[in-house]
Amino acid sequence: MTASSIKVLVLNSSILGDSSQSRALAGHVMQGLAGREDVEVTERDLVASELPHLDIDELSSWGINSAERSAKQAELAKRSDELIEELLAHDVLVLAVPLYNLGIPSQLKAWFDRILRSGQTFRYTENGPQGLVEGKRALVMTTRGGQYVGTEMDSQTPHLKSMLGLMGINDVEMIFAEGLAMGEKHAADTMKEAHQAIDSYLERF
Repeated sequence: MTASSIKVLVLNSSILGDSSQSRALAGHVMQGLAGREDVEVTERDLVASELPHLDIDELSSWGINSAERSAKQAELAKRSDELIEELLAHDVLVLAVPLYNLGIPSQLKAWFDRILRSGQTFRYTENGPQGLVEGKRALVMTTRGGQYVGTEMDSQTPHLKSMLGLMGINDVEMIFAEGLAMGEKHAADTMKEAHQAIDSYLERF
């Protein structure tokens, strides 16, 4: 890799393993970037390395000076510290997100719960929250059994954009693969369209 390599962080959050369509889209991204000397890809599987739900002990550990933390508090704070460090070390965030009950997987929510940290990735001001993560962009690929884009039932899209925007990541491209449970032909067609949208995005790297 060159010193000026574009660093890409790919997050998978589907529980379906090899049957996952969102993982297939993430794989298409990584395949499209494979062999490029100017790109470095890191993959984090939020199911294989599942984070526990955030609790009060872990949350409290963040507010304690590092020199004053107990061994347990230091270990708890380390989770968030390392995930934020990983995010900041990359230029592009790629999220492969299935739609579960009109929302995001709890595994991905657990990641966001550690990333969205006041004083680290955003801060509160008299004019409202201000993102502290600058110069980064995100590609969000979401897979859905039904068709929700443009309807009130699509609560997933604004949720993801709001969480990314809170950190200051406002350059967000969405790719939707919808209607995947509406017949084999429809699923094949929508995945093909998603692959084409990914290819177009990667051409602009």
